[in-house]
Amino acid sequence: MKKKVSLFAVYSIVAIVILSCGEKKNLVVSDFTYEASQPVLPILTLKDKNKVIQMKLTIPQESSDIVVTSLDFNLKGTTDLNDITDIEIYSSFKEPRFETGTKFGISKEIASQVQIEGHQPLQAGDNFFWLSMALKDSVNLTNKIIANSVSITLSNGQVLKPIVSGTQTAQRIGVALRQHNQDNIDTYRIPGLVTTNTGTLIAVYDNRYESSVDLQADVDVGMSRSTDGGTTWEPMKVIMDMGEYGGKPQNENGIGDPSILVDRNTGTIWVAAVWAHGHGGERNWHASKPGMTPEETSQFVLVKSEDDGITWSDPINITSQIKKPEWQLLLQGPGKGITLKDGTLVFPAQFKDKDRMPHSTIIYSKDKGLTWKIGTGARSNTTEAQVVQLEDESLMLNMRDNRGGSRAVAITKDLGQTWEDHVSSRKALIEPVCMASLISFDHREKGKILLFFNPNNEKRRSNMTIKTSFDQGITWPTKNQLELYEESCYGYSCMTVIDENHIGILYEGIKELYFERVNINEMF
Repeated sequence: MKKKVSLFAVYSIVAIVILSCGEKKNLVVSDFTYEASQPVLPILTLKDKNKVIQMKLTIPQESSDIVVTSLDFNLKGTTDLNDITDIEIYSSFKEPRFETGTKFGISKEIASQVQIEGHQPLQAGDNFFWLSMALKDSVNLTNKIIANSVSITLSNGQVLKPIVSGTQTAQRIGVALRQHNQDNIDTYRIPGLVTTNTGTLIAVYDNRYESSVDLQADVDVGMSRSTDGGTTWEPMKVIMDMGEYGGKPQNENGIGDPSILVDRNTGTIWVAAVWAHGHGGERNWHASKPGMTPEETSQFVLVKSEDDGITWSDPINITSQIKKPEWQLLLQGPGKGITLKDGTLVFPAQFKDKDRMPHSTIIYSKDKGLTWKIGTGARSNTTEAQVVQLEDESLMLNMRDNRGGSRAVAITKDLGQTWEDHVSSRKALIEPVCMASLISFDHREKGKILLFFNPNNEKRRSNMTIKTSFDQGITWPTKNQLELYEESCYGYSCMTVIDENHIGILYEGIKELYFERVNINEMF
C-alpha cells in the first residue's frame, strides 16, 4: 500500500523552505569574520599607492547579496596629517592582490577620523580591502603614520568591528628613490650608499634598462645625490656607461654591481663596477673566462668624483693590477668600501679561481687610489661581502655564503693576506643566500657598534631587518633589532651613517629602490 503524505507534512516542508530563504536576508554580525592587520612596510613618498592596513572580510556561502558601503579609520597619533595627500581603498576577492585591486573609494579630506564611501558587492568566501595612502613628495622622514581600522558598514545595516591580528605599530616614512619603469628603465638593482665629507648622500645602482636580469645585458651605473639627508634627491645621472666598445651593442657592454667608497682624507668618491664585454645573452657569472682582456674576461673598472659627486671621471680599468690571469672572474663586492684609520682605501671583492670556485676578498690602495692590490680568498664558496674595521684595527669581512642558511665572517690583520674565521661565522646571522650590509657606528654613549641589515630569513628574501652588535659582531641581540620591510623583495641593501643620530638605508623592493632614515636610538 502506498503511504499518503499528510497535508500537515507538506505545510511543514514549505515552512522550512521559506524560513531557510528568509535566513539569507537576515544575517547577523556573527555570520561574518572581519580581520585587520598592519604590514611591516614603509609608506613611501613619490609613490601613488602604499599598503597601510589589510582587511579581510569572510562571509558564508549564502550571503553573496551583501554590499560594503563604507569603511572608517582612525589616524590619531600620526605625526603630521599634512604629510598625507589622499587616502584610498582597494579591494580584491579570494586572493590578496593590492597592486591589481579595484578602487573602492578615495578621500582627499585628511583628518583624525576618516570615512570612505563606495560600493563593493561581496562574494562568498574571503574579500580583501586595503587602506592605501599617498604622501607629499617631501616630508620629514622621521615622522610616523598611525592608522587603525574602526569599522566596515554593510548594505544590510550591519556595522562590523575588526579583529586585529598581529602587532599594531606606527609605520615609517621612506622614499621610493627609483621605481619600475622610471626614466624608461625596467629595473633598478644593487644599491650602494655613502655619506660624503660634506654630508651629501650619494646612491649608486644598476640601471637595468630592459629587464631585471643580471649581466650580460644593457646595464649602466646610475647615481642619485641628496644634500638634505635623503629627504629629496637630485635627478638621476648615469656615471658609468661603456657604450658600444669594440663595435658591440650596448647589451654586450653592460657595467654594473657597483660599490662606492669615500676617501675620508681627500674627499674623493670612488665607484667600482664590473664591465662585461661580448657574450650576449649569456650570464656573465658563467661566461667570463680566464685571461686579462675584455674579450676574455670581465673587467674591474673605477670612476671617481672630486667635487662631491657633481661630476665624474672617465672609466679607469684596474684589472691588470689585481686579477690573476687564471681566474675566471674578478669583481667588487657590491655595496660600499671604507677608509681605514691609516688612510688605506678598501673595497670588498670576489673572484672565481681557475676551478670556478668563488672566494670573497678585499682590494686596497695605500696611495689614494693610484694603485691597487688584492688579498687572498677568505673562504671558499663565498661571494658578495662587506667590510668594516674593528676597534683593534683588524678588518671584518661579512660574506654571502652559497651554502645557505647563515653568513660567513672572517678576520684579517694583514690586509687580506691571511684570514681566520670569526667566532660568529655561520652561526649568528641567518640569511637566504643574499647580499647584505654592514657598517660601523661610533655612538656617543654606546661606543663603537656594528649595524647589519639583510633579509632576516633562512629561506626567502623577506623580513628586511637591522641588527645591532655591541661586542664587535660576536652577538646580535634580538631586542636590538628593527624590521623595516616584511614582504618578499630582491633583498640587496646598503647603509650609511648620516649624522650622530641617524643612519640611511637604501634597499631593494621588486625592481625598485627604497630609502629610509632611521634614528639609531630606535635600536636601543
